[in-house]
Amino acid sequence: MVDEREVPVSRIVVIGGSSTGLLAAAALAGPGRDVTVVERDVFPDAARPRAGVPQGNQAHVFLYRGLGAAEELLPGLRQDLLLAGAVPVNGGQLLWLTERGWLPTRSGYEVLSATRPLLEQVIRRRTLDLAHVTSRSGARVVGLDRDDSGWAVQLDDGSTLEADLVVDASGRGSRLPHWLADLGVPVPAARTVDARVGYATRIYRDGPPALAGCAGIVIAATPERPVGALALPAENGSWIVSAIGLGEQRPPRDNDAFESFLADLADPALSDLVAQCQPVTDVAVYRQTANLRHPYERVLRWPHGLLVAGDALCAFNPVYGQGITVGALQALELRRAARRGLRPSGCGRLQRQLATTVNTPWSIATSTDRSFPTADVGQSRLQALLGAWSGELATLSIHGNRRASDSMSRVYNLLDPPLLLLHPALVAAAVSSRLLGHGPVTPRPAVLDQLGRASVTAGRP
Repeated sequence: MVDEREVPVSRIVVIGGSSTGLLAAAALAGPGRDVTVVERDVFPDAARPRAGVPQGNQAHVFLYRGLGAAEELLPGLRQDLLLAGAVPVNGGQLLWLTERGWLPTRSGYEVLSATRPLLEQVIRRRTLDLAHVTSRSGARVVGLDRDDSGWAVQLDDGSTLEADLVVDASGRGSRLPHWLADLGVPVPAARTVDARVGYATRIYRDGPPALAGCAGIVIAATPERPVGALALPAENGSWIVSAIGLGEQRPPRDNDAFESFLADLADPALSDLVAQCQPVTDVAVYRQTANLRHPYERVLRWPHGLLVAGDALCAFNPVYGQGITVGALQALELRRAARRGLRPSGCGRLQRQLATTVNTPWSIATSTDRSFPTADVGQSRLQALLGAWSGELATLSIHGNRRASDSMSRVYNLLDPPLLLLHPALVAAAVSSRLLGHGPVTPRPAVLDQLGRASVTAGRP
């Protein structure tokens, strides 16, 4: 008799039709491997937010490494996104105000900026065009069952999908901990770090000529001043403007109050921008921003034929833009395993590999969020020291140290581990600056002065 656990998987069900779920399906599909993507929402024909995605109106970016990973899975995806309206943004050209001053602009890594509906629409079309991928939209998974022949994925209409492999990519609200408990599989409690961050976003169009060619504006929230905002260009000549606040200073839902919030920031750049644009949408808020990590890699007897990816495994504070990139990197791990002949019994090892992809982004997101007084978990001494060192590197950056800004950019784009920030040359630069002085600080970008003058000319006080 053939042991079902040792036969390569052929019937695959992916739970969740988000970008992560779709990329996972693209990674696993191939001759002899048929994938069904199950999504509780009905896939819209147009690029518009889905009911089950409360953050669908917020800004979304493909970080440099994530876009490269997705391009490996779906060759030509970048060009498809550009043709659909996604905007290439040179990360080094963002006008970025830190707590220590303005970062210098220079050539950097490209990211793609777009609304989430547009990103999902293009990835969905490309994935569902693959020969071995089908979809079941408008279907909600209500349970999982397991026997010697494989998995039974139970749907809310009473039907069942049989599978050798189930991939849970259902997002932050995944029901997998409950389903595993029903199967008698104990799972350690999830880890959370919640700084009580809130976002409010409004989309504008008809931006002022003074910002032509501007890559975007970021006013960072800091522990001392826990409010900020960002503006990124998106499809159809629009600007996605997101206000950010922590604790009791989370941004409001009201349209007028939203613009008042922008006017009270440390710099008037965002207020000057929206004063010269036309709003396209009302304000949309999002407050489910806690970092949440399920330690499935620690389950001693992980079920054969089961994997977890994306936000269902580890969800980050969305401000860092890491989610879709991590999902793409995990999909590459799935493709490598599938090409080696993935078997149900190998899923425990593969799940541990998927968990390693979240280590660096988890460290970045949680270390930063722990530094805010609103966080439910404070920093350890080591994290406080590393945070102070990151501040030292930010100081070097605003004073023009190219190595410091490039190193921070590479870590942020998940191209290198945080250990890069401890390079001896950076330590030497920090010591030298402390002894000899930092030199001149980067001035406020001239384009923002032009924007302010245009705002006054347009009648804004």
